Amino acid sequence: MKRIGVLALQGAIREHVKMLEALNCEVIQVKHKKDLINLDGLVLPGGESTTMRKLLDRFDLLEPIRELAQQGLPMFGTCAGLILLASHLVDDEAHLAVMDVIVARNSFGRQVDSFEIQLDIPKIGIDIPAVFIRAPHIKAVGKNVEILAEYEGKIILARDNHLLGCSFHPELTGDSRILEYFVSSMV
Repeated sequence: MKRIGVLALQGAIREHVKMLEALNCEVIQVKHKKDLINLDGLVLPGGESTTMRKLLDRFDLLEPIRELAQQGLPMFGTCAGLILLASHLVDDEAHLAVMDVIVARNSFGRQVDSFEIQLDIPKIGIDIPAVFIRAPHIKAVGKNVEILAEYEGKIILARDNHLLGCSFHPELTGDSRILEYFVSSMV
């Protein structure tokens, strides 16, 4: 059984926990450094990235999570989680700065412009529902980053070795295939 942490400071925590438990994972809600011990992977959920950054600082989690990423712990960032992982942000200083991507925030409009589409992702499946809420997109990737999905010419899902970043919210749908892909990629 995989032991997966979900950063539980702000955002779509409950939805990730529920989906991971349905995949027979032991889920640890990460609120303190001690919660990072002996994890097989870590999910950084969608939410509000600026608030999440402040909370990472307040709870002294930024450096421990960065160190785990640098040591190879698999991590999956959705929406704001992708922003946290990115090595560069178009309009701000990077947060964890561990995934070799440049990310632009709010690429698909404001909250009122939220939408859902169906994606065909060759490595994962067809007709995968994707919910976009003030979603970022990946403007550019490093040479070792694999682009897994694009929408309207914008990169929305990419993998940098053990790091997976996603512009949208798969956890807000009933479809667990993207989380299954993340869990199955853990050694």
